[in-house]
Amino acid sequence: MPTENNRRHLFISHHHQDDAEVTKLTSLLTSKGYDIRNSSVRMKPANQRRVDEKRVSNTVIERILRMKISWASTVVVLIGEDTHSRPWVNWEIDKANEQGKRIVGVFVRGGTESDIPPSLEKYASAIVGWNTDSIIAAIDGENNFQNPDGTNRLPPNSTAPVNC
Repeated sequence: MPTENNRRHLFISHHHQDDAEVTKLTSLLTSKGYDIRNSSVRMKPANQRRVDEKRVSNTVIERILRMKISWASTVVVLIGEDTHSRPWVNWEIDKANEQGKRIVGVFVRGGTESDIPPSLEKYASAIVGWNTDSIIAAIDGENNFQNPDGTNRLPPNSTAPVNC
């Protein structure tokens, strides 16, 4: 049974086509004994339709997202095929940075480095592959940067050493 020491309050930023990946991530961590509290927004079809029809203002969406991000101790960004092109994902990362949150990118299976959102390139505390130990270490404060396959890499926006 998970204990309070194993509880993690997360906001999982993702492209809504990757909703199933949110479930896989929380299930993966739960199966290892972690109690994951996720405040991210999951759009039911009726809610998505209201947003698409502009019946919910961006101001309302922003207020809700700010509250949910504020509640979490860490923002996890699922890096999937189209994540980099989603304006709301970048907005969520920017707000998490403004709130001083730890920001961890996690590559979903099939995610590539070219899929990293621009704001995650700027503000990531860690970016890791789909591996429970790496994900938990990153959430808990390890500044680890990996390729999608889990091998180590330089942090985004860093430069490789130059040999003269």
